[in-house]
Amino acid sequence: MIEFMSILAIALATLLIYAATKPDSFRIERSTRIKAPADRIYDLVNDLHAWSHWSPWEKKDPAMKRTFSHVASGIGASYAWEGNKQVGMGRMEIIESSRPTKIAIQLDFFKPMKARNTSEFSFDEQAGETRVVWAMFGPMPYLSKVMTTFFSMDKMCGKDFEAGLAQLKSVAEMP
Repeated sequence: MIEFMSILAIALATLLIYAATKPDSFRIERSTRIKAPADRIYDLVNDLHAWSHWSPWEKKDPAMKRTFSHVASGIGASYAWEGNKQVGMGRMEIIESSRPTKIAIQLDFFKPMKARNTSEFSFDEQAGETRVVWAMFGPMPYLSKVMTTFFSMDKMCGKDFEAGLAQLKSVAEMP
C-alpha cells in the first residue's frame, strides 16, 4: 500500500511539474475562404444579432437566453448569454471594429469556468473571395494548464470555430 501511494504521489508531482512548464497563454485559430465581399462578411460578425444565423453555439442550445445591449453593432455592442452546460454563461463585447478588415471581441466566461479572453476576426479580400481568420487567445492560468494535459483546447474549440466558419460561409455566399 505504501508503495502504491508513493507511485501515486510521484505521478501527481510529475503531472503538476509538467503542467507548470506549459505556456502562460493560448491561441486557437481557424480560417476559411468565402466567395463574398469582406463588407458582407464583416456585417455578419459586427452585428451581434446576426450571430444567430451562423454561430456554432446557437445549435447547441436553441433555448439559450440572450440579452443584447442598446448598441446593435460595432464598438460597445454586447451580448450576454445563459444556456445549457454546452454553452455555459458569459458575455461578449466588441472592443475594436475596423471596417472591413478586423473585429475584436472581449469574451468573459462565467460558467462553467471563469475566464477572460479575446476573440478576433480578420477579413482579407482578394480576387473575389475573402480569407476569414477567427482566433481566440488569452492567459493560461495554472488550473487550465493542468486541464490541458488531458484535453486539447485547440481540438475542442477548434471544432466549433470550423463549424462556425462553415456556417458563416454558407450564409455569406447566399445570393
